[in-house]
Amino acid sequence: MRHLVEEAKLAERILIDSAGTGDWHIGCAPDERAQRAAGQRGYKLAALRGRQICAADFERFDLLIAMDDKNVASLRQSCPPRMRDKIRLLMEFVPESDSRWGGTREVADPYFGGAEGFEQVLDQCEAACRGLIAALRPQLLA
Repeated sequence: MRHLVEEAKLAERILIDSAGTGDWHIGCAPDERAQRAAGQRGYKLAALRGRQICAADFERFDLLIAMDDKNVASLRQSCPPRMRDKIRLLMEFVPESDSRWGGTREVADPYFGGAEGFEQVLDQCEAACRGLIAALRPQLLA
């Protein structure tokens, strides 16, 4: 998302952060397989460190984007009721014209598979992030 936001010249308008719903990867760099796959596409992930979502995030951000239904449920449990409409699935933003992911609700979990799973995740995320930027652009340029 950061790369695509910079490409779209919207970095001054969009604040991006990443956090997990659990505490098991706090302070850790992304999985080496994810870093390798992302690196082949020009994305640098090595400096990133895991953190857990906190109460302030629900106030700070306009959208909280989850990769799967389990994370949506976890976010809804900890989110103040008046802010639950901020929680969305990333794959909701894939344009209808992108038939590769039609009807796919969740980003695939590549953790227990091979390298091809990380490539699929990147493909899904790139498609959805492009759609998210397209959805946000009218609001940002108004």
